[in-house]
Order: sequence, then C-alpha cells, then structure tokens
Amino acid sequence: MAETHVLFVEDDDVIREATQLALERVGFTVTAMPDGLSGLEAFRADRPDIALLDVMVPGLDGVSLCRRIRDESTVPVIMLSARADSIDVVLGLEAGADDYVTKPFDGAVLVARIRAVLRRFGHAAGPEGSGQGQSGTEGEAERFGGVLVFGDLEVDTDGMEVRRGGEQVALTPTEMRLLLEFSSAPGTVLSRDKLLERVWDYGWGGDTRVVDVHVQRLRTKIGQDRIETVRGFGYKLRG
Repeated sequence: MAETHVLFVEDDDVIREATQLALERVGFTVTAMPDGLSGLEAFRADRPDIALLDVMVPGLDGVSLCRRIRDESTVPVIMLSARADSIDVVLGLEAGADDYVTKPFDGAVLVARIRAVLRRFGHAAGPEGSGQGQSGTEGEAERFGGVLVFGDLEVDTDGMEVRRGGEQVALTPTEMRLLLEFSSAPGTVLSRDKLLERVWDYGWGGDTRVVDVHVQRLRTKIGQDRIETVRGFGYKLRG
C-alpha cells in the first residue's frame, strides 16, 4: 500500500522540520513548504492525500491557500492555528478546511487527528443504519432504491451523490458524511457532541465550532431551511 502523502505548509523552520520528522517516523511521506505560494505549487504538482496548513504563512496565507485548494480538490485540509480563540479558526473552516489543530501541539495528537480525517475520507459509505427511514410519517424520507428524498433534495446513499432540484450538489467528504448523519435520522435532533463523535471521529471533547461552520456550509448548498437549529440541543434535518 502506498504511503500517505502529506503536504505541510509552515514558515517556522523549527516547527516545520520537527513536525516533518515526527510524521515521517510514523510512516507518512511529507512535502514541507515554507510559504503559501510554494505550497500551492507543491499541491498542484504532487496531489497529496492531505494538507496541513498554518494560518499565518507568507506570500499566500493559509486561509487563502485552503480556499485555492478547495476550488480544485476535495482533498482533506487541516488548519494549524496558534490561537484557539482566534477568528482565524473560523475563517479557515469557512474556507473549506475539515478540521484544525491549535499550536503548540503534541505530535501524537496531530498524528491522531490526521488519521481520523483520513479514516472518514477513506470510508465514505456513511454511518451504520444510514438512510433506513421509511416513507409515510413526518420526519422520515421517501426512499427510491438507494435514494432518499427530502422535498427537492435527493441523497443517493449508494452513489454518494446529492442533487437539489435535479442539479448535482458538490459536497466535500466531510459535508457528505454530515449530511448522511442527518439523513439517516430525519427529524431527530443530533447534538454537536454526537456529530463530533460520528463525523469527526473525536473520542474526546472537541470544539463545536467545527460542527457549526460545517452546518452553515452545508446549508448554503442544500438550502438554508433544510437543517433546523434546535437551540440548546443541536440540529435536525427537516423531512
């Protein structure tokens, strides 16, 4: 099996070299770049399996680089930020990042987060029981073969495709897994913690901003009213 190829963009020489060595020790192939422009060139040349992008890099900042990558690919992206409460975290997620890690980080934690992202990208079949609703009652979807229908929204759980009003909707793998969680239990409120566990594979407490931003991104693609916020509890998909 080919080794996982990681693109790592970080302008701090010490962090870049130490992190590259740590990732290579556990079997990753790493291309490390010191700025955003060289990172974009490396991405286009090498087509890595995952990208780690520091928010504050020269030339082309990490958020802009993430946006450029997302315009061309659904490859998973993890942002690295030195400030957990910074707006940079939200900007990175809004630009299309799938997760983020706060610096300074433990090498083992970073490796665990990378592997968690790769697991969910490599297993796109969705959660157990996905799409098992039956038609006829409120909050449940009509099923036509492997296609769940919610009004003008069609979720093909076999072909892993989504259409809205007959037009195909482009979702990242993380967005697709999030939608599969909702469509497997339409009308059921799913807490942010439960979504973190099921979609992001967090076995520990995580930052629920990851969920909130991804829900907002999903809403812009499938309809703002399709996912309802249940204040104080979480979110649910309207049937």
